[in-house]
Amino acid sequence: MAEENKVTLYGTWSSPYVKRVELALRLKGIPYEYVEEDLRNKSQLLLKLNPIHQKVPVLVHNGKAIVESLVILEYIDETWKTGPQLLPEDPYKRSQVRFWASYLQQVSESMVSVLKTSGEAQEKAIKEVTEKLKLLEEGLKGFFPNGFPNSFDTENVGLLEVVICSHLGANEAQEEALGVKVITPEKTPLIYSSITALTEIPAVKAASIPHEKVVTFLKFFREKALKSSAE
Repeated sequence: MAEENKVTLYGTWSSPYVKRVELALRLKGIPYEYVEEDLRNKSQLLLKLNPIHQKVPVLVHNGKAIVESLVILEYIDETWKTGPQLLPEDPYKRSQVRFWASYLQQVSESMVSVLKTSGEAQEKAIKEVTEKLKLLEEGLKGFFPNGFPNSFDTENVGLLEVVICSHLGANEAQEEALGVKVITPEKTPLIYSSITALTEIPAVKAASIPHEKVVTFLKFFREKALKSSAE
């Protein structure tokens, strides 16, 4: 029976999409085994588990593979009723959570563009991120009308908060690696306070990557991207 209920997460430590799943598992108190994958040398098992995209995360439960991070999050929420409910019961509220979770992915992709560029291209990317963060700030007011932490219950962290934390939780490391601040209490007070509150949750702290390790990775990623674009 224990083997039937075994949960294994295949991922790579630097992926925010893997971090989404890890946070959900921890918040719900679901025991799992973590397997680190080298995406430069993908294992045959990963290719077998996710033959279409050949990416992480992959969650294996009862011997069956589930892929795509948002799909995995909904699977976790529907399969395990312990811990916080990730998606609300109300259909409209669920649709809004899904929309902004998807939008956060766009914000994250724009932030990657900031990391990969310099000069005028980077200035353009920073402007794009800033505009998207403004829209996100306004969108979050519908979920947290009284701000953080007044509208936030640390015992009931939902899917949207999980995605916020996984994509924006390392903002200080990003700032150090880039020397640019895009999330501040003055410009984006709700986003800033939400990150501050979420990163203090014990389950989130337990899943956090050391700050210096993230900074080192981001600097390496940036140097490699700039070198590649110059060739």
